[in-house]
Amino acid sequence: MPVLKEFTHQLVPAEAPTETTLVLLHGTGGDEHDLLPLGRALHPTAALLSPRGRVLEGSMPRFFRRFAEGRFDLDDVRLRAGELAAFLDDAAVTYGLTRGRMVAVGYSNGANIAHATLLLHPASLAAAALLHAQFVLAPDPLPSLAGRPVFLAAGETDPVVPIAEARRLADTLAAAGAAVTPFWSPGGHALTREDVAHAQAWLNSSGFAS
Repeated sequence: MPVLKEFTHQLVPAEAPTETTLVLLHGTGGDEHDLLPLGRALHPTAALLSPRGRVLEGSMPRFFRRFAEGRFDLDDVRLRAGELAAFLDDAAVTYGLTRGRMVAVGYSNGANIAHATLLLHPASLAAAALLHAQFVLAPDPLPSLAGRPVFLAAGETDPVVPIAEARRLADTLAAAGAAVTPFWSPGGHALTREDVAHAQAWLNSSGFAS
């Protein structure tokens, strides 16, 4: 069943000939507009596809349910990851986007659904920039993400995401074969200029900047 219309979303068309689409996934309480400036900073000409999370925690949109801080509803994670993968399939057809050039850029909860989708539906994303993500799940067996570029930024003093959980995520993705580029900063949970600069450098080096 098509799910494109089930997601409130924004599409900013590519501004020059490029096949790269950045899939922008906001944090808790954000919406489809939040990461558009970040997407354009990371790639000045890529198409930007930004869905809003379909789960509400109070009045705050999220991409999946949680029981408490750091305690996730894994059944809902699996459901929502499948919905996001289907949304990307539909968006590629509807908007003429290259399916194999979709790169997730997620912050916090958005980064968590990004890597859950990558692990559960490995064909859904060509690469992922995970900004202040934490370990959510590890399918058994792990999928093959052989050579898949993944950037992972985390703060060593993050009060929301313990650095050990970010490292556990990096280890899980590496065990699946992903080419993980970590950036551990001394900061907290907020996105920093250094995070953005390192993510941009990673995007350039991974071949998705053109």
